[in-house]
Amino acid sequence: MKLEKIREMNEIELNAEVKKLKNELFNLRFQQVTGQLENPIKMRDVKKNIARVKTILREKEIKRAQG
Repeated sequence: MKLEKIREMNEIELNAEVKKLKNELFNLRFQQVTGQLENPIKMRDVKKNIARVKTILREKEIKRAQG
């Protein structure tokens, strides 16, 4: 996911994106346990995307608090 695209989203969209990514990560973990995961690198990418979105959320929160 591109950083520019994430920065354009509002907070509601970002929270929805985090929820979607966490659900995807859960499904990937389930696939890994059952031995059906074809691309284990996908888990790393999803974790990084969650971190990116949460970082942007925090930046927006700080900007809002500073006024």
